[in-house]
Amino acid sequence: MRLVGPNGEQVGIVRVEDALRLAEEANLDLVEVAPMAKPPVAKLMDFGKFKYEAAMKAREARKNQVNTVIKEIKLRPKIDPHDYGTKKGHVERFLKAGDKVKVTIMFRGREQSRPELGRRLLERLAEDIAELGFVESAPKQDGRNMIMVIGPTKKKAEAKAEQRRSREQHDQRSTGEPAASGEQPEAQAPQTDEATAAAE
Repeated sequence: MRLVGPNGEQVGIVRVEDALRLAEEANLDLVEVAPMAKPPVAKLMDFGKFKYEAAMKAREARKNQVNTVIKEIKLRPKIDPHDYGTKKGHVERFLKAGDKVKVTIMFRGREQSRPELGRRLLERLAEDIAELGFVESAPKQDGRNMIMVIGPTKKKAEAKAEQRRSREQHDQRSTGEPAASGEQPEAQAPQTDEATAAAE
């Protein structure tokens, strides 16, 4: 087998018995790292430490992995302006959170003969949210529905980091600012100090 030392140095091709003896002398484990190679490759290492580091890397990779979520919003071609505003607000919220949005226009009865109504509505929505998202999949007819997918301009990880920052700032503001009711904080401050002194 080809033996690799604990710091990655090439020891050379040795017999299994010699490799095991070297591992024992160095108080390390002999780990086969490339069994399919010819000859197989083994490395002298602390196997427990190796497993721990591999688990930590896997955990870090999982933490950084971001799942893309597709949210769906359904609209009617003749939607009321107030309802449109509400639905647009939902789309904006989803995009700010870094999620994709699938917008579906549902046609009923005679509305199916007027697909341009749905297309116009989708184009209007795309314009209204242009700062937060872009059209990833152009409007297309799918049976009784017309579908368009909007992707966020911010990546999910960026959106999450931004939400975390704004939450932290909000927490700092809510705890750091004095109460708005005049002299109340000064009356409370000495009590807190005395309570702390009593606790000590």
